[in-house]
Amino acid sequence: MASLSLSFTSPRLLCAFHHAHAQAPHSSPVSGGGFSFYVGSKVSGFRRFYSGSQRDALRLFAVHASLFAFLKKDRQVLKQELLDAIAPLDRGAAASAEELFRVDKIARELEAVNPNKEPLKSVLLNGKWELLYTTSSTILKKQWPKVLRPGGSIFQAINADTLRAQNLETWPYFNQVTANLTPLSGRKVAVKFDNFKIGSLISIKAPDSAGGELEITYLDNDLRVSRGNRGNLFVLKMVDPTYRVPA
Repeated sequence: MASLSLSFTSPRLLCAFHHAHAQAPHSSPVSGGGFSFYVGSKVSGFRRFYSGSQRDALRLFAVHASLFAFLKKDRQVLKQELLDAIAPLDRGAAASAEELFRVDKIARELEAVNPNKEPLKSVLLNGKWELLYTTSSTILKKQWPKVLRPGGSIFQAINADTLRAQNLETWPYFNQVTANLTPLSGRKVAVKFDNFKIGSLISIKAPDSAGGELEITYLDNDLRVSRGNRGNLFVLKMVDPTYRVPA
């Protein structure tokens, strides 16, 4: 007979073997070389004490071990998986359909363990972020010949305290756009562009229709994942937490 108890234990798998007259709590002794073990995991807080045949016990142990190995995948592992997946993709411009799907899957796993549920209230959001990956064809200019696409770094800056944002291209175009933000929730903002700067020289007032929405779906001290209202995914790394967006 199996008995079930709930407790929080250290994050490891524990296995105890008891031969001959092994006895589980609240159960009858097992004859013929009994076998018992319990499995503990900090992730699930689950402990199981099992007594029975060795074959059944090993089968149960294997199932639990596989489950706990999956559940124990933490944020740092997921972050590295995401960074490794996007590294060869030229910010997304070189991504195949299969690679787009894989990156989105990893991003969603990371979003599920977001440590900052209301990023607009976090100081970690403030500063200049470098774009590592996006599915936005407008930003990547995928329809252009490769030689004409942005070659330098692309940045996005956000100051949550002033509700200002700025997108900045570097080589070869050096275009910029600033925007006002209106919070829609603790993680989502409406974006209203107010000024475009062409080649860092020519300023043009943005039309009233220029804008959209941005949802910050993952945030920590050096990585941010966001999604736009058109379904685009953005992955960025922090480069300058002191940067201030022009008023």
